[in-house]
Amino acid sequence: MTDKDQQVVSGSLSVATDVIADLAGYAALESYGVVGMAAPTLQDGFAKMLPARRLRRGILVHSGESGISVELFVVIEHGTNISTVSDNLADRVRFVLEHYAEIPIDDIIVHVQGVHVRKSK
Repeated sequence: MTDKDQQVVSGSLSVATDVIADLAGYAALESYGVVGMAAPTLQDGFAKMLPARRLRRGILVHSGESGISVELFVVIEHGTNISTVSDNLADRVRFVLEHYAEIPIDDIIVHVQGVHVRKSK
């Protein structure tokens, strides 16, 4: 199909918050230092790491007039710099949502719910 054959159709496209949360979750897991997503609420002071099929439960998406804000609840690897991991995570999620989904982002907030220590052998 050439440019002359294409038609422009006006309308709007909406993306469900679950889809946005899934995209953000997969982007988060690809970020260095992030071990997994955690539930937004702590139970007895401990973070509960979520299984891969429930990533969206560790992400809150709020829509505003000019864009969306995303809150990520993560567990990071012991020994990594929390500030650096958080900054890289926010940048990665912002890039994925703006580039692939073309969604304007107002804010990305990273909550580190816990630190994962690997078992030594």
